[in-house]
Amino acid sequence: MLVLLSFLSFLNPAPHTLCMELPASMRFRQLDDWTILRSREAESRLKALNFTGTINLAERPVDSSDPSRRPWYMKGGRRMPFPAVKSRRTGRRLAKLWPDEDANDDRVTNQLMFMPPEYNRTYAESHLKKIMIPHGMGEALTGRDVFFNQKCPVNTCVITRDNMENADLVVFQDYISHVGHRPPNQIWMIYFLECPYHTQNIKNAAINWTGTYRKDSDIVAPYERWQYYDPSVTQINQHFNYAANKTKKVAWFVSNCHARNQRMRYAKELGKHIQVDIYGACGPLHCPRSQAQTCFDMLDVDYKFYLAFENSNCKDYITEKFFVNGLGHNVLPIVMGAHPTDYARSAPYRSYIHVDEFESPKELAEYLYRLDNDDELYNSYFKWKGTGEFINTYFFCRVCAMLHDDRPPKSYNDVNDWWRGNGVCTSGSWREHDAVAMSSRNV
Repeated sequence: MLVLLSFLSFLNPAPHTLCMELPASMRFRQLDDWTILRSREAESRLKALNFTGTINLAERPVDSSDPSRRPWYMKGGRRMPFPAVKSRRTGRRLAKLWPDEDANDDRVTNQLMFMPPEYNRTYAESHLKKIMIPHGMGEALTGRDVFFNQKCPVNTCVITRDNMENADLVVFQDYISHVGHRPPNQIWMIYFLECPYHTQNIKNAAINWTGTYRKDSDIVAPYERWQYYDPSVTQINQHFNYAANKTKKVAWFVSNCHARNQRMRYAKELGKHIQVDIYGACGPLHCPRSQAQTCFDMLDVDYKFYLAFENSNCKDYITEKFFVNGLGHNVLPIVMGAHPTDYARSAPYRSYIHVDEFESPKELAEYLYRLDNDDELYNSYFKWKGTGEFINTYFFCRVCAMLHDDRPPKSYNDVNDWWRGNGVCTSGSWREHDAVAMSSRNV
């Protein structure tokens, strides 16, 4: 019995509901007679550990039992940042904070641990950085409470809903509203919660910063952010059999039956080779939203696999369907959505199965049967548990800190091209997309 469960937005949709070229390190590896695409092996493995680059401000090994050694943003953490070190040669801070300074990382932890080299809190208190939000972001209350309540290391900022002329930063959610005269040197940020298919084009405007779930955003706002206690320890032995007493295989909770990435067609094809039970509006089985906890408990007790299929295949688009519904329970997520390399950079090592690791749903079904019959192999996908934690990325703490960085802001020539240009999303599989891209380069 294989039942596929994926709550998608069926239960509690997250507040924010795209493709990169395969690295040279990605290769096909033979596992007995299984040809499986593995982007999480060998030299690419280091890139999957969320290292912060050459200046490791935060992600050095921490003692999970010693709060004084854990950075402030981790559970119980107490270690606060010191003013950033400057280069003796250039006089610039060494911390890698922006996409062009470290393209291989999301820089979240560097920003969380950033304090300007010559930060004078007394002076800054009398020269607060003003963040103006003309619309949207209703959870962002005006004033300074968010910076105090979240214990931001750099908290000398204030949020306003008016007086744009005096703002240092204006944050636009989803679209650029008419806000009047723009003073010189004022920074404009576009903030997207949804993937490109569900956002509108931005009219011509000098956008300086982007705030989205994408790793190449200036201020990355992921659905979840995993951090290891020690980046060299990604697997530990578990004293629990996650397959014990489970009589069902895979399940899917779904309410959107016509997603752009053809996930329903894939699930039905998979169902020809292994049983797929579909719960919700798109299938014959039911588990009411009012009984959400009971439905999730069912995953832990009965099912071995969970179909964490996004509604779009877009770069870095990995939502609560994977992080909460999948990794938050004792099931093995099967994922579709972002490129395999994006999952490798964002998820705990060996914590999921990507559909593009297989040439067809039939091949995936065969591998699932193998896992079902081999508890040791199945349990190997849970060795990530206990090696780290999902952290709060404190969006406004980082925004405030970055406003105090003395680097002049850049401008996007065309933020629409960056957000929804070629290669950002695909209507088919990433396997097919990469094959076409490779073929066109060889012509």
